[in-house]
Amino acid sequence: MSPKADIALIGLAVMGQNIILNMDSKGFIVCAYNRTIDKIQHFLNNEAMGTKIIGANSLEDMISKLKIPRKIMLLVKAGQAVDSFIKQLIPLLSPGDVIIDGGNSEYLDTARRCNELKDKGLLFVGSGVSGGEEGARYGPSLMPGGNADAWPLIKDIFQAICAKVDGQPCCDWVGEGGAGHFVKMVHNGIEYGDMQLICEAYHIMHSLGLQPDEISKQFTQWNNEELDSFLIEITADILKYKDDKGYLLERIRDTAGQKGTGKWTAIAALQYGIPVTLIGEAVFSRCLSALKEERLKASRHLPGPEIVIKADNLKAFLNDIKHALYCSKIVSYAQGFMLMREAAKENNWHLNYGGIALMWRGGCIIRSVFLGNIKEAYECNANLSNLLLDPFFKKAIQSGQQSWRHVVSKACLWGIPVPALSTALSFYDGYRSSRLPANLLQAQRDYFGAHTYELLGGEGKFVHTNWTGTGGDISATTYQA
Repeated sequence: MSPKADIALIGLAVMGQNIILNMDSKGFIVCAYNRTIDKIQHFLNNEAMGTKIIGANSLEDMISKLKIPRKIMLLVKAGQAVDSFIKQLIPLLSPGDVIIDGGNSEYLDTARRCNELKDKGLLFVGSGVSGGEEGARYGPSLMPGGNADAWPLIKDIFQAICAKVDGQPCCDWVGEGGAGHFVKMVHNGIEYGDMQLICEAYHIMHSLGLQPDEISKQFTQWNNEELDSFLIEITADILKYKDDKGYLLERIRDTAGQKGTGKWTAIAALQYGIPVTLIGEAVFSRCLSALKEERLKASRHLPGPEIVIKADNLKAFLNDIKHALYCSKIVSYAQGFMLMREAAKENNWHLNYGGIALMWRGGCIIRSVFLGNIKEAYECNANLSNLLLDPFFKKAIQSGQQSWRHVVSKACLWGIPVPALSTALSFYDGYRSSRLPANLLQAQRDYFGAHTYELLGGEGKFVHTNWTGTGGDISATTYQA
């Protein structure tokens, strides 16, 4: 009789196959299942040939091949497919069994599923999985959250297959309900921001007349300095890639796609009232890129500045771009952690922010040396309200902000769009300002809508003024939005 499987995995797309192979390589017996049965046999006869991986020809067959308590991981398309499989699994499982959703599910769906399955005695986990195809095979970053009773049952498997940095696993329990998928969502939002910042740095250098291989050398240099990261590394590789027609990047259509997680982060930021402006701009930049035909037409009709794009000291200006990119990156992460802190407060999650930075240090798309500094910041001060206030990051901004301002102002004068670099700088200036013009905004709201305002020294007391003498003394309902 064949030995029972430690875990089953449903979904044999690229990520599913590679995580199964990863689990097998770490000594776990995995049962593979896919809605299309032919795909199971093909996997067993090819990629899984010579392994201990077993297949199942039905969900009932899969359940019968699992050790108790049963552990089942779903790597299927987010949304209806997840709910459909859960519905089919419920009557086949027993109290104490675990269902894990490893897809890019919306965190509110994960919270709902967690509660629904808890009522049935089943343990639900929503886990972020980052690292792409290679990460899935050799060590992803994993962000599990949900029913905490499930963690002791899956911990050994998850921490065995995840990436390691300095011997520490890039996986730990994130928190209750939808916390795991929320953290993965913010991770993806930061990924949008990082990619947009890099693209803007490339756009400036390209506009200055640098050839792809010259830009590649800059990114390679930066990858050996403060900006050491996966995305900087692959950007250098992309820029220098050539085929028989020349540089491939030059022939790629400039319209970006998206799967929605960056948009979810921006929506969550609005819902929680946190100014995650850089990720929002990164999402909108992709939307703008998609208007290719409109942009082509506009380029023929809308004038820009009549100025030669030239740096007086190219070497110094390239160094300025590096600092602008680094400072903006700090803001991006600061905003992401602000959003996680507010969501944790609203949802009563107990997030370990230093631990989250550690989970992101290896295996995932945004992995970088920089995350070690974030981990240290939260280790020094677990109650740190904003990364910008940490001594390390405060010093980094102080030394780089003049370069940052120089690059943003030059790009503006040259007519080169830098929405992410500029909004990061605007956020920094807004966050450090003891006074903003919102006093006028509140007066305007009170003038046309009797929405009231607070006087300095009288915080907490809302008053209304009859600005015209023809309005009344009755105010609108006061609320915070």
